[in-house]
Amino acid sequence: MTLSRARLLRRLRLPSIALVLALATPSLAQEVTVELDPAQTHIGFTLGDVLHTVHGTFKLKNGTIRFDPATGAADGLVVVDATSGDSGNQARDRKMHKEILLSQQYPEMTFTPVRVQGQVVPQGESQVEIRGLIRLDGKDHETTWTAHVQLAGDQLTAATNFVVPYVEWGLKNPSTFILKVSDRVDIDIHASGHLSGFSNHP
Repeated sequence: MTLSRARLLRRLRLPSIALVLALATPSLAQEVTVELDPAQTHIGFTLGDVLHTVHGTFKLKNGTIRFDPATGAADGLVVVDATSGDSGNQARDRKMHKEILLSQQYPEMTFTPVRVQGQVVPQGESQVEIRGLIRLDGKDHETTWTAHVQLAGDQLTAATNFVVPYVEWGLKNPSTFILKVSDRVDIDIHASGHLSGFSNHP
């Protein structure tokens, strides 16, 4: 039985469409994955007031960042334990968790990467720009980090520092009539992890 012209054209077209889609879809081999090590990652915060500067830490729960070096497209999730916030002063920390972070209601702070720009070199230091969304107090906020990355084999270390305008983002300002504190907090991250899928492409 002879195929109709329309059916024949459809059959001929299907392999062509599949080929185009295959060429247009990035290869999985191009995807780079970074798995952060919570035990080797330090997250510090600094908050200034009129009397002194407060320093504290948070703990990383887990973190995965995936990106395509060719396009910069990224995804993944970095999860910080909001309940772990510690400034070394119990009264101050109770206020931070109960009135500002609301950490019993929102026990996690997250960062979702959407784009990584810049080339990671196999030896020496690289600088990349990471754009994404910080979820804090149940709300998403756009942010961009500049990270300094060092790669040795499949082991990666990275450092970044950025400012969180927490009052502008809707969190309560802990200032009182007597004590005035900054409405912005400095975040300093030194992270280590394992990298896979990397190849030395120009």
